[in-house]
Amino acid sequence: MAVYVDSANLEEVREALATGFVRGVTTNPILIARTGKTPEEVVAGICGLEPAEVFYQPSATGKEAMKEELHRIREIVNGFSRPPDLIPKIPATWDGFALVKELAPEWRCAVTAVYSAAQAYLAREAGACYVIPYVNRATRFGGDGPTLVAEIAYVLEGSGVEIVAASLKTPDEVVAVLVNGAHHITVPLNVLKAMANHPLSLQAVEEFAQTSRRFRNLR
Repeated sequence: MAVYVDSANLEEVREALATGFVRGVTTNPILIARTGKTPEEVVAGICGLEPAEVFYQPSATGKEAMKEELHRIREIVNGFSRPPDLIPKIPATWDGFALVKELAPEWRCAVTAVYSAAQAYLAREAGACYVIPYVNRATRFGGDGPTLVAEIAYVLEGSGVEIVAASLKTPDEVVAVLVNGAHHITVPLNVLKAMANHPLSLQAVEEFAQTSRRFRNLR
């Protein structure tokens, strides 16, 4: 299992990677647009932080335009002395599945914005290495995100295709998707911190510190 930070903000990415347990970064066109920088600038900045992997989703639409953008981004990534593995995130669309099939012999591809097990099955047949279901978003639009992950896990069983659960807003959602078969998760920095800092753990730490101070004062 791996943890990824879902961000294009370089300070957030730097903080997440500094923990040592975050493997890499996932981005999308919306996250990149929020930075006010070009995709090329954002990718270069992330590569400078030396993550193991970067999942990059083209902003272009259409098979040829997406392919052209990916090759341009790969040139930037390969310009670094310690380049991360660049994993294309291709949307789960008609053109997207066709592009994955074309890229699969050369790239480890992820199919993203997955909302059904049927799409996951097509991703498998197209040669994808990962599928990325949008969990919270699926629930908000009337479905059940964790159940979607369970259905995808059933369809993909034994295929070697791995589930990277995304659109996770709480630690409870993270646990639900892991229980239902997700291999990896990608979360914003605030969710990552919420996973680490359970209120009862923080309370226990403070109690330990208070008790220790009292005993030191008795000496």
